[in-house]
Amino acid sequence: MGSHRKALRTTAVGAVSATLIAGSVLGAAPAAQAATGGVRFVDITGDGGTVLKANVVTPAGAGAGSRYPLVVFPTSWGLPQVEYLAQARRLANSGYVVLTYNTRGFWRSGGEIEVAGPPDVADASRVIDWALAHTPADPRHIGMAGVSYGAGISLLAAAHDPRIRAVAALSGWADLIGSIYSGRTQHVQAAGVLHLAGTVTGRESAELRRVFKDLFTSDLTHEQELIDWGNKRSAGTYVDRLNANGAAVMLAGAWGDTVFPPDQYAEFYERLTGPKRLELRPGDHATPEITGLFGLPNDVWTDTRRWLDRYLRGADNGIDRERPVLLKSRTTGGYESYPDWKSVAATRRKIALAGTTTIRTNVDSGADGGVVFLSSILDQVAKVPPMAAIPLLPRRWAAVWQSQRYRSPQRVRGSARLHTTVTPTAESGTLVAYLYDVGPLGLGRLVSHAPYTFHDRTPGKPFGVDLDLYATSYDVPARHRLALVVDTVDPLYIEHNPSGARLTFSSPADDPSYVSIPLREQ
Repeated sequence: MGSHRKALRTTAVGAVSATLIAGSVLGAAPAAQAATGGVRFVDITGDGGTVLKANVVTPAGAGAGSRYPLVVFPTSWGLPQVEYLAQARRLANSGYVVLTYNTRGFWRSGGEIEVAGPPDVADASRVIDWALAHTPADPRHIGMAGVSYGAGISLLAAAHDPRIRAVAALSGWADLIGSIYSGRTQHVQAAGVLHLAGTVTGRESAELRRVFKDLFTSDLTHEQELIDWGNKRSAGTYVDRLNANGAAVMLAGAWGDTVFPPDQYAEFYERLTGPKRLELRPGDHATPEITGLFGLPNDVWTDTRRWLDRYLRGADNGIDRERPVLLKSRTTGGYESYPDWKSVAATRRKIALAGTTTIRTNVDSGADGGVVFLSSILDQVAKVPPMAAIPLLPRRWAAVWQSQRYRSPQRVRGSARLHTTVTPTAESGTLVAYLYDVGPLGLGRLVSHAPYTFHDRTPGKPFGVDLDLYATSYDVPARHRLALVVDTVDPLYIEHNPSGARLTFSSPADDPSYVSIPLREQ
């Protein structure tokens, strides 16, 4: 655990430094223009009397009696209230009232960090109340949008406040537990970055400090409390309310998001019944949107404005007639559109995981999901995902199965699914499954992965494991193979393997093991 914590601290400090630098730059340039750009900095009384720091941008020349659609932006985790000013000015120039506020507990806003809890949801409604009373906002045309933390709050607010008619939730979450505790495994690097950023830029509540403590110490006695805490803060819990309110919902995220993986967004999207759209692109948490925060051309923000124009201004721009699932390939960089998420993987092909293999735990085999933020950004910018030399992976600590070489490209779309039988020597354990694209020289490029943790199992008794790997869009070239690798240690996650434990993977005749690969038709 010593090296594990050291890597976590290094990664977290780097990520928080990047966040603070970005916040400073975002704050400096737009704020310098505020005196002549129609920007007002105001205080808004939120839930329970908490003061929220905010800024308002109105259309130039707005006169008495004029009414304009309203868009409210809650800030991202750790960023100041000027985060969205570049986009706010663009929206105001096209006829919107735009209000951005610093969420409670961060920077100069009052209160403590509640992680999109009930006070945050109530704050969003208080902000709307203030805007309707103090700006030329039209009460019939109200939207919310945001990146990351702002996205999660926007979705929750739309489920609780029927005045909100449109939402653009960028790099957010709909299932908080499914994001930071997927497969019953703590995403320790992601949680560490959030914890450090919250400590540096805000004031964590006692409840949040306890949640982080339980995550980092693997205290399972509070597991149900953690799940209940996360469910209360997940839009998926309130999807029926959101559907009843009828808000038009746009979701956008990144294939390699190490904070909020894309699968939980895709599952939530399928449950929505109103106007909806899902966009996924290469990158890590919030990286597909970041250039737009600086006012640079950006596809995510272009579609966000089109979405708001259609459902708040009634513009006939055609976005509602497009196929609503838009995916950008990690390998080609091209866009593909689909009528729904189920259509993304037109077919599936199984790779048999034959034989019986036993691996030892507690040692990193060299197969890893990368480093939070850094690895997926490298994949986004240079198309260089985490790699491993598959023939050199030590079979003592890694189980490896490979397909035959493919004669034609294999277009992996969606979530690969692992089904296997595991026999442990201890009652608890963690395994991590990786899917690699393996070239002729044996070098594997990471296609996807996911962790899985079990507890309260009978040592020596086999049990079935079904694990969906994180969704992706990746083309495996002809003459390459796919390889499934399973080991027990990954710096991204906390492991629960007792010292000296072993895991045996088998493929019974009546329940054969396999990995099912989702493929787009050629």
